[in-house]
Amino acid sequence: MMTEKTIGELRVRTDFNPSAQGVVDQIKQKSAELINMCEALKEKDPRLAALAQTAYEEAAMWAVKAATA
Repeated sequence: MMTEKTIGELRVRTDFNPSAQGVVDQIKQKSAELINMCEALKEKDPRLAALAQTAYEEAAMWAVKAATA
């Protein structure tokens, strides 16, 4: 039985790690957690929460790039 992925897991693609590096999994999981936290903030200010989510997604991409360089 597969569990449904959170918005954060979907945005940083936690199940995609061709390098099989543990640090990549950690970066993606922590970034997904931050994106998920921002999802709850959309009640207060949807625009700012969405901007933060995008910034975390981008940060995860750059961190993964650095980890796999």
